[in-house]
Amino acid sequence: MLSEQSATVVRATLPAVGASLGEISERFYTGMFAARPELLRDLFNRGNQASGTQRQALAGSIAAFATHLLDHPDQRPDAMLGRIAHKHASLGITPDQYAIVHKHLFAAIADVLGEAVTPEVAAAWDEVYWLMANALTAIEKRLYEERGGHQWRTWEVVERITETADVVTFRLRPADGGPVRAFRAGQYVSVRVTLADGARQIRQYSLSGAPDPDARQFSVKRVHADPAPEGEVSHHLHARVRAGDVLELSEAHGDLVLDTDADTPLLLASAGIGVTPITAMLAHLAESGHRAPVTVVHGDRSPADHALRADHEAFPAKLPDATVRFWYEQDAPEGAHTGYVDLAQVPVAPATHAYLCGPLPFMRAVREQLIGKGVAPAHIHYEVFGPDLWLAS
Repeated sequence: MLSEQSATVVRATLPAVGASLGEISERFYTGMFAARPELLRDLFNRGNQASGTQRQALAGSIAAFATHLLDHPDQRPDAMLGRIAHKHASLGITPDQYAIVHKHLFAAIADVLGEAVTPEVAAAWDEVYWLMANALTAIEKRLYEERGGHQWRTWEVVERITETADVVTFRLRPADGGPVRAFRAGQYVSVRVTLADGARQIRQYSLSGAPDPDARQFSVKRVHADPAPEGEVSHHLHARVRAGDVLELSEAHGDLVLDTDADTPLLLASAGIGVTPITAMLAHLAESGHRAPVTVVHGDRSPADHALRADHEAFPAKLPDATVRFWYEQDAPEGAHTGYVDLAQVPVAPATHAYLCGPLPFMRAVREQLIGKGVAPAHIHYEVFGPDLWLAS
């Protein structure tokens, strides 16, 4: 994929570029938003910009892509690219926006690295960028074609359900009364809202179920400032949106989807609001009659904080071979565990496929335990809410 000449230059400069990517990405966003403030107001997540997580994710994705080109020259990192492309497609990213990013990113590279950016170095990293951008554009084009293009559709909230003190579920139907495209369990939608200052901010929320084929359901956790900035959109949805209101939604996207047959053992592990895609998966398994063993694992602060708990228990009960294990940091009821999720005493078949969703430390710990039990790394799938800092690390 990468020309021999560029590969030589990238290999020689990757340590220096990689060490500076954090500063490069910070200057990139600063310069781009100064020139194009509407991108920060109406496209990029202002909370992630304020916390720095988006900068970390950008730096990590570039470094990971360049390293993959050098280590596996005959392979394209489709898993990484697909994850990014689904996020982009849910936002409505267009090919011309890659040129905007290129302009400001390479200005930041030149600014940070100075004279080290010779014409040869610039050309080599330019090739890396466009290989990644063109690959993403191609994947996004296919995703748009599958969904009839990107469009924001208006949906009416028909029911608002308080799950916990900080989690609310919204059930919606299309305001135009038209047909609803099917989604795959584990996918998410982008939700666009207009905030008090006029900004049109977008967030992704996992579809936590489907009350019926003509409806959508997603659950929102209110994000408090601890230590990250307070969640602008989550607070808006909690404080302002009620039954009868309308929201703009994208079509469903996301690559954390069940891709196994009915005879594959599964382990579905979640923590906190990571329960949302897992609940949708369990609903699908119950409806489709999954035959193989299903192990359900969840960790939370307390039963009162466990969103969708009733569904989390009810759907496995409909399966022929399912085990449910919950861990709570406090107030664990009889039959549950106290503390953090620990798979030491949980039987896991080596052929198991695992799906993880929750805070990054939780998913890393569960993944390590699963590999220790013989689960193939390729069979462990995960979803990160927000920028993919697992990739960045």
